[in-house]
Order: sequence, then C-alpha cells, then structure tokens
Amino acid sequence: MLSLLAAHALGGAGTGAAAALRAAAPALLRHLGGAGGAAAGAAAARRGSSWAGFADAPGSQRAGSDVEAQSQSEKAAAMDLVDLSPGLRRAILNPDRKLSVELLVPMDDGGVEIFMAHRVQHNNSRGPFKGGFKFHPSADLEDTEGLASINTWKSAVVNVPFGGAKGGVAVDPSLLSSRELEKLTRKLVGGMHRILGAHTDIPGPDIGTDERVMAWIFDEYSKYEGYSPAVPLHLHGSLGRDGAAGAGAVMGLREFLKRDLLTSINKSTFVVQGFGKVGSSVARHIHEAGGRVVAVADVRGATFNEGGLDVPRLLAHVYRGGTLWDFEGGTPLPSDPDFLAIPCDVLVPAALGGVINARTAPRLQCKAVVEAANAPTTAEGDAILRARGIPVLPDVYANGGGIIVSFFEWVQNLQNFQWDEDEVTRRLDRYMTDAFHDMHRLAKDRGVPLRVGAYMLACSRVASAEKHRGFGA
Repeated sequence: MLSLLAAHALGGAGTGAAAALRAAAPALLRHLGGAGGAAAGAAAARRGSSWAGFADAPGSQRAGSDVEAQSQSEKAAAMDLVDLSPGLRRAILNPDRKLSVELLVPMDDGGVEIFMAHRVQHNNSRGPFKGGFKFHPSADLEDTEGLASINTWKSAVVNVPFGGAKGGVAVDPSLLSSRELEKLTRKLVGGMHRILGAHTDIPGPDIGTDERVMAWIFDEYSKYEGYSPAVPLHLHGSLGRDGAAGAGAVMGLREFLKRDLLTSINKSTFVVQGFGKVGSSVARHIHEAGGRVVAVADVRGATFNEGGLDVPRLLAHVYRGGTLWDFEGGTPLPSDPDFLAIPCDVLVPAALGGVINARTAPRLQCKAVVEAANAPTTAEGDAILRARGIPVLPDVYANGGGIIVSFFEWVQNLQNFQWDEDEVTRRLDRYMTDAFHDMHRLAKDRGVPLRVGAYMLACSRVASAEKHRGFGA
C-alpha cells in the first residue's frame, strides 16, 4: 500500500453575508497585489484553498467523510442484524488498496504546480472496482476512501456486479485553463494506469470531470495499455449516462411515494436543492411525471413558484447562461439553510453533503426526504427526522442510477454493441424498482428504517460474495 498522503481540508466559520465575497474570491485571488501575490493566490486557489475559512462554501462539506460519519451506526446495526463474524466485518469494511501520488503539472505561466491525487479500491468481491474521478478542493484521502466505500454498498444495494472505488484530485478545475486541465489529467493517468483496467478498476466521470476529461483519460490510458477502461458517450459510451443518477432517483421516488406515502409524483410538490447534473435531471424527470417542482436552488441562488416552476423553460434559461436568481418564471430567493424549510411534500437534496443537520432538520416542512446527493443528512439530522416521523429514501439506494448505467456501459463495451436510450431507461427502471422492493421488504420485515435496510441488503450481498471466495472466515 503506497502512502504519500496530503490533506486539503476546508474549515472555518462562514456567514450568509460572505456570499458576495465568496463569489468574487477567484477573481480577487488572481488580482492580489505584492511580489508574487497573484501567482501565489492563483496557485493556492487551484490547489483547493481558495475557499478556506468559509464553512458553507461550495463543497466544503467533504462528502466521503460525511458518508463514513453518517453511516457508521447504520452499518453497525445492519451487520448485527445479518450476524457477521468479526473477521468478515473487517474483510468488507477495510479498503483493499489506497494509492496517493503527487502530480507535477507545468502551468501556462511557466511554473510547476503539485497536486495530490488519490485512488482507493475498497472491495472487489462482487466484481471489478468501479468509481469516478472527482476533481474538487475537498478531494483528500479521507474523502476518497469514504466515497469508495459507499460505491461498494451502492453497487450491492442495486445488485450490479461491481466493487467500490473512487479517485480524487485536490484541485478547483474552474481555475485551470483547458491546457492545464488536460496536462493534469494525463499526469493522473500516468501515475495510476497500472491499477486501472476494464476488468480490474473502471473509472468514470464525477464532480469536476466530464466527457472531455474522460476522453483524455481514454487517450492517455490507451498509450500505456492499448485500450481504455471507460469511454465517453461520443466514443461509444452508453446512451442515457448523462442524467442517470437523477433518472434513477425519480424511479426510486415513484416507488417510495407509492409504498410509504400512499401517493404519486403527480399529486405531490417538490423542493430540489442543487441544479447541477443530478438536481436538474431530478427536476426534469419529476416535471415529466406530472410533479410540481415549487423551488430549486444552486450555490448562487434559488427560485420559487408556488404553482410550480416551468422546468423545461428553466433548464433552457440556465443553458443559455442565465441563473436561477434571474429566472422570470419564479421569485428569487437566497440559497441558504432557510431554503430547505420551504413547505413541500418531498425535499430532494441533490448537491453536496451535510445540509440536513442538527440545525436544519428541526425546521424542515416536508413529508419525506429523497437523498439524491451523497450523505446530505448527518447522523444528528437523521435522528431528528426519525423522531419527527419523516421517512428518508437513503442515498446508498436513491442515487444508484449512475452506477447502474455505468454497469450498462461496461457491458455494452465488452459486447461492442450499443443499446438505444429507451433500452437503457427500461433496464434502469427495472434495476431501481427491484432494488427498492428488496430494500423495502427487508426493512419492513425487520422493523428498521430504509437506511438500515439498505445497509443490511448491501452487507449481506458483499459478505456472501466474500464467503463464496473463501475470505473473511
């Protein structure tokens, strides 16, 4: 196990009044005065420290760490209920491998920056490691390990034959030029290509990475190995990959409303926090199913319409460069913790983690929560929701659509055959529906919340694979 470890934690206490300063921070850093000020400021920003001091900055809650903190009690309860031996617990909890490397990247200004990159391979008892590469200031080793772990559980809950992995680079990609981002990506592949592969560890896009980054990974990896373990859409990747996490969340939402709230999407109102790839997809699919999305928010602001937002019009507005704040079809609102307290039937956190916590959970005015983001609910927030009788569709299941379609992409690549988008959607719906019923039945039979039921299902499937392979005895 290699360990060149670096932490890029973000901390401090932020306030709502600092929002304007945060928005201007990258520009201010680029214009710092004094000898070497601009270069030092820009370098610090690229490496992920430009938001230091703002607790509510974008991405300041490290999702992987939140996952581990939030899920410890649920996993412990699940393992007790499925009666795992101490040896088997260790086998399925501890990561198989952690790799951290320093990436020396030539910058456009003639300097060289060092970025820390990590890849954690958590468990491959059920199939190859699978997990995206996250380019974000919060991507330290602890964050990456937590996210690799949840990919193991996600894959097991939705019953796809993958194990969990995750990669991360501590960088703000918005502060890199296209040339610098390409150099960084190629250096990343150079440092990690030996542990990647179509039958061993399959990377994919994540926060801060997209098809362009995956194309560079494809090209650089093929120089070393002669093929690529992950393929962008326009290079024969799967149709339906974009928006799969959001589509899967709404399929799970449909079953959740039917079983637990005895209602349907077209009779319900929704608040969606987050309007990136996942949040915008969730809002679009809810709208298409007849649901009324009354409010959405992103890091820059929010918009509200009690009668329901025109989601297609809002998507077109944002696509043209507009913001939620200046959308004419809604009332502008600040994107702050008060947003979560807007009355609705279902709250869908679809941004970063930790937003439903001891401070915000008592104020929610929803009937249910669907976790489209990773770890949006802290352990304290979860306990409060449980005490208030607000059911939660847990992240370990609800945002599994992305990993399901990643599996479909892998299968299509191995077959050298591409399904049409309707086929992808049909198969995704079947996987999400079957997984919901498995999780729901187990939770109800054992009298536990859906989150514990999901971890029971995941732990039993991973443990069964370990036993069949002869490990963990």
